[in-house]
Amino acid sequence: MPGQTTPDDAGPKTAPDTSRMPVEIAPGGATNPSAAPLRDTSGRDMAIAGAIIVVLLVIYFFVRNAYVHHLVVKRVSPSAAGSAGWLLFVGMSFLSAAAVLAIVNASKYLTLAITGPLVVVGVVTLVAALFVGRR
Repeated sequence: MPGQTTPDDAGPKTAPDTSRMPVEIAPGGATNPSAAPLRDTSGRDMAIAGAIIVVLLVIYFFVRNAYVHHLVVKRVSPSAAGSAGWLLFVGMSFLSAAAVLAIVNASKYLTLAITGPLVVVGVVTLVAALFVGRR
């Protein structure tokens, strides 16, 4: 029948036409829903990051040995020089781990809970390496 109306047409129109369309949801940060969508870190990205960290650790080991040799030549006791070298190694390792994780997935790993302790331990051990190397 041409004059028959459906229940939707009977009442006044209060909702927009888009109210019945599906809603697309882009996940944002946990604390900021309007942030950019989070990117999931693949196993390949983490494997590359692990390989980079291992290469850096090998380089830092040689840097540690050179620093210890430098301190011994400056007449620092070998035990103090060795301790300062290991502190230098640990400090550089923690700072590079924080940097590599931030590069791999900043939205996931560049947080105060993950990057903060890595940076704090790295800076503290580098400062300790300088003080221990002065003895």
